[in-house]
Parts: sequence; C-alpha cells; structure tokens
Amino acid sequence: MDAESGGGGAARAARRKPWSAELLLAYQSLGVVYGDVATSPLYVFKSAFAGGDIEHSAGNEEIYGVLSLVFWTLTLIPLLKYVFFVLRADDHGEGGTFALYSLICRRVRAGLLPDADELAARREGASPPAPLSAVRAALERHRVLQRLLLLLALLGTCMVIGDGVLTPAVSVFSAVSGLELELDNEQHEYILLPVTCAILVGLFTLQHYGTHRVGFLFAPIVCLWLLCISIIGLYNILHWNPHVYRALSPYYAYKFLQKTQRGGWMSLGGILLCVTGSEAMYADLGHFSQSSIKIAFTSLVYPALILAYMGQAAYISRHHNFENINHIGFYVSVPEKIRWPVLVIAILAAVIGSQAVITGTFSIIKQCCSLSCFPKVKIVHTSSTVHGQIYIPEINWILMILCLAVTIGFRDTKHLTNAQGLAIITVMLVTTCLMSLVIVLCWNKSIVFSLVFLLFFGAIEVLYFSASLVKFREGAWVTIMLSLFFMIMMCVWHYGAIKKYEFDVENKVSISWLLNLGPSLGIVRVRGIGLIHTELMSGIPAIFSHFVTNLPAFHQVLVFLCIKSVPIPHIRPEERFWVGRVGPKQYRLYRVVVRYGYRDVPKDDIEFEKDLVCSIAEFIRCGDSDDQNGSLDGATDHACERLSSISKGLPFQEDDDSEINGSDSSILSTGKETYQNAVGPKAKRVRFALPKDAKIDGEVRSELQELTDAREAGMSFITGRAHMRAKSGSGLVKKIAINYIYEFLRRNSRGSVTAANIPHASTLEVGMVCQV
Repeated sequence: MDAESGGGGAARAARRKPWSAELLLAYQSLGVVYGDVATSPLYVFKSAFAGGDIEHSAGNEEIYGVLSLVFWTLTLIPLLKYVFFVLRADDHGEGGTFALYSLICRRVRAGLLPDADELAARREGASPPAPLSAVRAALERHRVLQRLLLLLALLGTCMVIGDGVLTPAVSVFSAVSGLELELDNEQHEYILLPVTCAILVGLFTLQHYGTHRVGFLFAPIVCLWLLCISIIGLYNILHWNPHVYRALSPYYAYKFLQKTQRGGWMSLGGILLCVTGSEAMYADLGHFSQSSIKIAFTSLVYPALILAYMGQAAYISRHHNFENINHIGFYVSVPEKIRWPVLVIAILAAVIGSQAVITGTFSIIKQCCSLSCFPKVKIVHTSSTVHGQIYIPEINWILMILCLAVTIGFRDTKHLTNAQGLAIITVMLVTTCLMSLVIVLCWNKSIVFSLVFLLFFGAIEVLYFSASLVKFREGAWVTIMLSLFFMIMMCVWHYGAIKKYEFDVENKVSISWLLNLGPSLGIVRVRGIGLIHTELMSGIPAIFSHFVTNLPAFHQVLVFLCIKSVPIPHIRPEERFWVGRVGPKQYRLYRVVVRYGYRDVPKDDIEFEKDLVCSIAEFIRCGDSDDQNGSLDGATDHACERLSSISKGLPFQEDDDSEINGSDSSILSTGKETYQNAVGPKAKRVRFALPKDAKIDGEVRSELQELTDAREAGMSFITGRAHMRAKSGSGLVKKIAINYIYEFLRRNSRGSVTAANIPHASTLEVGMVCQV
C-alpha cells in the first residue's frame, strides 16, 4: 500500500520528524489518547462476570476464556485494525469519522453539502483522478446511497457523543468503586455515589480552563498508571499462577464459548470494554502523528494492558470464594498494602481518560457545526497553540447533566458498561464500513481486498455488537435513545440547512437587476464598509434587494461575504480568500468567499478585518485579470463577476501620527510607495504598502483611496435571520421537521455572527420568512 494511495502521502512526507521529536510526541500522546483505554482494566473482568451470564468455577475455564478473548480482541482491533490500517487513512493529517467521510466525498463527489464537493476538489487539484469503479459510479449516480453514506457518518458521530456521556460515568465510578473493599456494605452504599457525582461535577466545571493548563500532568499520571498496573500484573503472575500465559491461546476462547454457549456470548458485551478508547487513536491523529501513536501503543500501552489482564486472571484463578461476584475486578487483585495509593492513581487516570473523551466530543461537534450537521454553538479555543483544544459551554453542561442522570439512575457499573459497550462497538462498525470504502475508492485497491477487510473485522465486531444489543433492557437502551435524539437533531438541522440554501439560490437577484440601478444603487452611499453575509457564491442575495428597496442609505463599499466550511481539515492561508467584483468598478461592490476547513480556527475580529481589506486591496491593485492561482469556476452568473484567489493581501498598517498633515495624500518611503489617508492633526493613518515598481493608474489609486476611507470609517455586518416555514401542501413529517424541530433548534442556537466569530463593528440582523 503506497503512501500516496493512502490519501496523505505528501502531507506525511512533509511532517516527518526526527526520532527525538517522535518519541516526545509519543510520550505526550499517553495523556491525551490513551487515558480511556488505559483505565479499562478497572472494569472489564467485573463487567464480564457481573451480568450473571457466566460464573467463575474451580476449573478456571471461564477466567481463562475471558483472558483469551481479551487478548485477541486487543490484538485484532486496536493493534491490527487501527495501527496497521485505519491510521493510514488520514485526511491531510486528521482522523476521525468525518475524516473518512470527507475522503470518500472528495474522491467520489458524493457529498450533500452545498458547494462542498467543488471546493474540496479544488484543494485536491494535484491528485490524479480515481478510476471509475462500479462502487464509485453507484455512489455518484444514486442520491439514496449518498444519503445513506451521510447517515452512516452521523451514526458514528452520535455514538461518539453518547460515549462522551457514558465514559466519564463508567471510568470515575469504576475507579471510586475501590472503596467497596475498604468500607462495609452500609457505608459504601452512601459514599460511592456522592463521591462519583462530586468528581464528575468538578470534571465538567473545570472544562473551561482547557486541557493545556494542566496538560503537563496528564502524560506522567497515565505513564505512572500503566507502570503501576504492569508491575501489579507481573507480581500476580509470578506469585499466583506463572502458567497463566497459556490462556493466551485462542483454544481457550473457543473452549469458553463452547462450554458457556449463550451465557458466554452475552458476556462479550463486558469483554468488549477492553478496547474502549481505541477510536481515540484515530480521532486524535491530528494532534500527534502516526509514528508517535504507534510507538506509544506498541511499546507501552499494549504490553502494560496485557500484563494487567494476565495478572488479574492469575489472581482470580487461585481465588474462588468471593463474597460477591461483583468483586471480581481490578482492586481485588491489588495487594492490600498499596491499595490506597493505587486507588488515588486510578481516580486521577480515570479523570484524565474522561477529559480526553469530553474534549473529543467537543471536537467532533465543532466538525458537525462546520459541515452544517449541528446547530450553531459557541466555540471557545482554550489554547493558542493547539487548535484541537476547544470548549463548548452549551455542550459541556448538557453532557454533565446527562452524565449525572445516568450515574444516579443506574447506580452501578453493570448497566453503564452495557450502554457504553454498544456505543463503542457501533463506532467501530461504522469505521470498518467507511474504511472498506476508502480502501477501494481512495487507495484504489482491489474490491476483493476491501471485502476481506470488511468481512474479517466486520464479523468480529458484529459478534460483539449482537452481544451488546441483546442487553437493551439492561442499560443499552440509553445509548440507543441518546443516539436517536442526536441523530434526529442532526438530520433535521442538515435538512433545514440544505432547504435554506436552496431557497437562497432560487430567490437570488440577477446582476442585470443591479446594473439597472446605476452606480449609486438608487440610494445615498455613506462612509464605511458594509459586510453582507450570504451563503451564495454567485448572484445577489434577496436580503440585499430588500435593503435597497426599504433603506434610504447604504455604505460606500459593499462586500458580499460568503463563509464556506468545507470537508477538508485545513485550508492553506494562500487559498482562503477568493475575491471578485460585482458589477462595474464604480459600483464599489465586491464578493469575498472565505473558506475554512472543519479543523481551522477562525481569526479574531481585528485580524479577520485586516486580512479581508488587504485581500480586496490586492484584488484592486491586480485589476480584473485572473489571479495567477486561477479563478473559482462556476462561481459567477455574469461575465463581469469572477473570483480570483488572493494568496497574499496588500499589506497595510495603522498608527497615530500627530505630525502628519491633513493635506498629504501620499508619501514615498524607502523601497516602497505608501498610500495613506489622514483627517485632522491626530487622526489614524491607514497605509497600503505598494511595490515600488508597480504601475498604479489613477482609477486604481482612486479605488484604493476610497477603500481606505471606508476602512477608517468602520465596518458594519448585515445578516439575515431566516424563519423557516414549510410550504402549504407539504407532508406532515416535513411540517414537523421544519416548523417545529428546526425552528426550535434555530431559536435556541447561536446566530451566524456569534457562532462563526465573524468580525463586525456593528451588527444588523433582519428577520426573513423562508417558505421551503
């Protein structure tokens, strides 16, 4: 499998780091990626035996069989599937469910998002076209298959969100459950639940500080935890049962299933939890690198987990008389003298693992918002250096309420782990299905190879999925209800976003209408820049015709600003701004398309305003000829409107100078001609730095002068607030989806200004009714 066929060969080559840097990244990944899977020994054996499906007998067939299944599950899914296959399917260095989906959509042009395919394809411009296979042809031809592909990606996303609710509850409750062995039954019934809830509240309350503030503590604690369980496991093996390694043979797994039959099959739901958190290896790929994640897992995490499980099995194999079958777990195998220190380390490790899952939930919801699959929410970037560290207040409190609800409602790990197991295995099944499509469509491998991958890993995961699903009434229903809730929300929002875009396209105003208004647009033009937000990349939005008809004045410079989120993790800065002119030059109307990848961090207001104005100035300086990077084809409905890529805006600076004379209109500095505007003895001076050898005619100079005047006067942001209504005669389902669910989500979500961090000196929001 060559590097280029993996979809990120060039990017991987560019990211090659020396071994010292890779080892440092591998160490750092311990605290971010592996906190969840590292704490799984706390509850795997307990969950496998807690359901009463199997019982620990004197012959040890059950404990040996569970150990064998745990070993092979860890080997086949995290090690073989993720390390050797899935990690290679990076989307320009990024991973996760949406990375696989965006890879497929760009290669097949199967995305349902407006303009996403064409914009994403441009980013892939250097890639050779994929051969037209039967699978690709079917996906491009049938809209139903495209919708099923999106639903599959959204299903995986919903399960990740559900895991964000359940993992903190399971991890913290399991870590705190060590108190059971130190307290009598009457005491721990009243202590475990309050302590767990207090830790969970503290965990979610501290989210707004960001992981970077305490990140230096994460990796050492997880490393200490892995070292701790390794030493305890090795001690138990040598002290209680040195021959327990024989249980690693798949024969014991077969013998276990043969003896226990239905009970053994149902216990797979608990055994499955040994791979919880494995998806984070792929989802957090953008924060680290393939090599660092592989090094950390194969050299430390995987051996430590195997030793921990072998040690627990060795201890249990020599102890058959437990007061309570639920005591079969991690803490019972810990020597009593060190149980309290281990308990403290376990709680800290559980909190770290929960922290990583919560942060991952924030990241995937941000991706959904960027791709119009989730209502707009406030996104706070908690780190200036790590783009993936974000905080979403609304989602944080919703997760906390749901997490506390399931913890208080179930009050034990049995039901919680049943629910968590179903979420985990569903995400893995979705990854396997999408990965099989990536193999044949993006890697250009044989369909036989793709089917072998799908059938081999799919068969294993379907077996675990069936064992988790059968426990619907014992906790798994929580996962299904949570996923169903978020799935309906995301599908309705995505459907409403598409209908809103179609309404805008159908009701846009032609440029010929604009030309008939004349240069003044039939109104008074006042100083300043007006930014009119629109989803359209061509034509005049209906909101503008409404303004022109009803308002007596408008800004001297008007910019139709279109912010597009595309299914690409990052857009290079030189490809971010596309600028064009709407109508003749004297109209002073421009169109700017700003593109963001789903992992990009928008700049703050001031920086964005500066980049926007500089890009327009560079476009004016270059004239109407196409930029050397080419024009955005298909983004025009009139010959006089073309969009050109602005790789670097015309630089300018602002300062206060009490010595400048208001009569000065330009100055010549060393090496560069500087264009300025000043009013008054202490006014702000705006300078555009022009190349010395540039030939600037009077018309361009006048246009730049007017742009500096408008920039100095300030910017205003105008946006429409669409009220969606289903057309009369629409079906009942559509009316419920648009009139009630979508409208409820729209009213309780952030507007485009707040959610997208769009710059504005003042904002005017106008309501519009859209009949769809």
